[in-house]
Amino acid sequence: MSDRPIDSAIWSARDIRATTRRLATAHEAALSGEPPPDPPLDAPRAVIGESWRRVLISGVDPDRDQPQHLLSVAELEHRRQKSQLTAVLPVLNEGLLAAADAAQQIMVVTDAEGRVLWREGSAPVRRMADRLGFDKGADWTEEVVGTNAIGTALVARRPVLVHSAEHFVRSHHQWTCAAAPLHDPRDGRLLGTVDVSGPAHTFHPTTLSLVSAVARLAEGELRTRHHASLERLRSSAAPVLARIGGRALAVDPSGWTVGVTGMTPPERVALPKAPAAGPLWLPRYGMCTLEPLPGGWLIRVGRPERDVGPGRVVLDVSGRDGSTVTVSGPAGSWSHELTPRHAELLFVLAAHPQGRTAAELAQDLFGDGSRTVTVRAELSRLRRHLAGVLAHRPYRFADGVEVELRLPPRPALLLPQSSAPAVAAARRG
Repeated sequence: MSDRPIDSAIWSARDIRATTRRLATAHEAALSGEPPPDPPLDAPRAVIGESWRRVLISGVDPDRDQPQHLLSVAELEHRRQKSQLTAVLPVLNEGLLAAADAAQQIMVVTDAEGRVLWREGSAPVRRMADRLGFDKGADWTEEVVGTNAIGTALVARRPVLVHSAEHFVRSHHQWTCAAAPLHDPRDGRLLGTVDVSGPAHTFHPTTLSLVSAVARLAEGELRTRHHASLERLRSSAAPVLARIGGRALAVDPSGWTVGVTGMTPPERVALPKAPAAGPLWLPRYGMCTLEPLPGGWLIRVGRPERDVGPGRVVLDVSGRDGSTVTVSGPAGSWSHELTPRHAELLFVLAAHPQGRTAAELAQDLFGDGSRTVTVRAELSRLRRHLAGVLAHRPYRFADGVEVELRLPPRPALLLPQSSAPAVAAARRG
């Protein structure tokens, strides 16, 4: 079994019971430290054997489930909001959920740390999963629950099927699970996994292929969205680059180039993990200056100018039909249309230059200081466009930024569609 692929020759319905017995024999031999009685037939597959060795070293008890420490509701919602996998849930649901439900299985999506973010599918199987602690917010890494498709796929960085006694913990031997990792197409970073799990008797040999194919579709959707964001940034950056003398590049937050002037365009620029407006040394270009663009950065190659910040921000909430923010800097200016929620957020920050905590903003916007998860998620989205303009801890406009707030002629006309308490108070004067 150790070097054979997972295919119908091993996992067909005809010999599934015999396969399960062989897996149980291999499992017991691994725990006792003795070789299997009939090698190589009873030896575990390489990916499983390697996982068992890691789990043995980590001290997981095969006879006892470790108690799960589920994420709090607020932390679970925060992770969902910031996860890029939120955008591809429709793809995963369409590709897997109906099949999983019909086959008495569940579909699970985790983050890169193995935390279960979403779980859908057969209600009876969800109840069975509850008894194992396999619930939303659970930690499904190898270090906590032993060999399993999710945790092992996170380590192996490839699709993995774990059937019956291939699970390290005996209470999981009645299950089969197939998981595939999901990666960010921009930088290859691991985002999490998608998994289909259910009772071992519901297993079908094509499950892993289906999960792998749907994972590739989801990554394709992320790639399409990335290309669309690059096109939007390219449109915004073109007039800015046209006004610049010297060498400059426009890049997205991951460093992918969308435009240049005065130089040969590189495919990608290596940016620091958390870039900020101002002077920056880049390995390929030496000293540069970063300025914010809507959805990316302008990199001016050469010695930094004295005025390197975003300079001036005009927040225009005077119109009935929408609000805009205009940012002016050394390279010129650009404008960004705001969603109603983002207009509310920026209005509150402009009205409180000293800054606001997440709880204070939640009270300002919703009248409920506990809704900090929603506030942080919205600010995270807003900072994708205004990375060099907004600061945090507390949330505020960055130091040195001159802010002009353009209001309607009468307070009663301020953001007329808004029900935020802070806006309502400003209308009353």
